[in-house]
Amino acid sequence: MGRQNLTPEVLLNAYAAGVFPMAESRDDPEVFWVDPRRRGIFPLDNFHISRSLRRRILKEEYSIRTNTDFAGVLRGCAERDETWINDIIFDLYTQLHRAGFAQSLEVWQDGALTGGVYGVTLGGAFFGESMFSRRTDASKIALAYLVDRLRQGGFSLFDTQFLTPHLKSLGAIEISRAEYHVLLNRALHQTADFNAPATPGAQLLVQRNTQTS
Repeated sequence: MGRQNLTPEVLLNAYAAGVFPMAESRDDPEVFWVDPRRRGIFPLDNFHISRSLRRRILKEEYSIRTNTDFAGVLRGCAERDETWINDIIFDLYTQLHRAGFAQSLEVWQDGALTGGVYGVTLGGAFFGESMFSRRTDASKIALAYLVDRLRQGGFSLFDTQFLTPHLKSLGAIEISRAEYHVLLNRALHQTADFNAPATPGAQLLVQRNTQTS
């Protein structure tokens, strides 16, 4: 599908139907729709913080921000050798962000963006798109704060699209397409707010995660 056929409204309707867009590469002029038979999700009460990640979080050598450099997070996610983020994807999600439907959670250190994650919000569903890390564990730290924010903001579904070994090690699981649609339909009828929760300190983040996992 080319740029002329894709609008933010089409994209939101696709997410509500359980599908999402990808491109073959950054140079691909087209995008295609994906509807996996098996879907990755993060149960929001089951995020796993390892001992090493816990120590790194508690050092607090970073600051957490939301939606201060959405384009920077997109660029960070696209800077790997192979990426599905082409110009169409970049422009579309930038438009969604301006409309309030795409969010970024960012890890900053020494004045530089060192990691982050971005995704789409609809009702009580967060559709995680991609993440990146320029320093050790920066993307894991971003996910830890993201899961806490989603819990505090009233979300019930964190869709990771696919289950990777990295996400599995942090507590993500895989479910069937049918199971996913049950959770999606429930989440779409809920009200949640990504921007309402305050960012907790590291100690509180770890404490709340221990209480729920």
